Amino acid sequence: MATAVGYLSSSCLSLQSKFSNLSLTNSYSQPSFTPLGFSSNLSLNVFSKGHLSMNPVERPNRRAIVCEAAPKKKVDSAVKRALQAEKRRIYNKSRKSEVKTRMKKVLEALDALMTKPDPQPNEVLPIEKLIGEAYSVIDKAIRVGTLHRNTGARRKSRLARRKKAVEVRHGWYTPTPATTAS
Repeated sequence: MATAVGYLSSSCLSLQSKFSNLSLTNSYSQPSFTPLGFSSNLSLNVFSKGHLSMNPVERPNRRAIVCEAAPKKKVDSAVKRALQAEKRRIYNKSRKSEVKTRMKKVLEALDALMTKPDPQPNEVLPIEKLIGEAYSVIDKAIRVGTLHRNTGARRKSRLARRKKAVEVRHGWYTPTPATTAS
């Protein structure tokens, strides 16, 4: 409750004039209440933020005024930043999903070629086209900032290694032995 005092608006400073004009009456035509008192020793900084609403409340045996303090609405720049962040999140999510989908298609095609009993070397050509498309999508994701460049390099390397493993297994590629420089 003590923290709510800090969020009251400067309109609370004019409460003394509002309270002096305020009187409550009920439907039974009883005399109205005396005006409410207001402390004049409040500092001006206490009620610097938020807004105040006053509502008369009737209870069975007494009448009271409920004074509610609510924090100020978000500043416009914070609202704009939140909207921009949400828009970017959705955009990045779709781009990451596209990268994963392209990689999955390439890996599935390479696995199918790996398990095929008697494949031909020209069956790699459509897979190379898929790999090129995947590389393009990964590079675009890096360029616009969706993926880190190391993440993109790792994913492209994963595809290249898998393709090379298929080519080595079927004998279409023979790695040269590493020579040591003396």
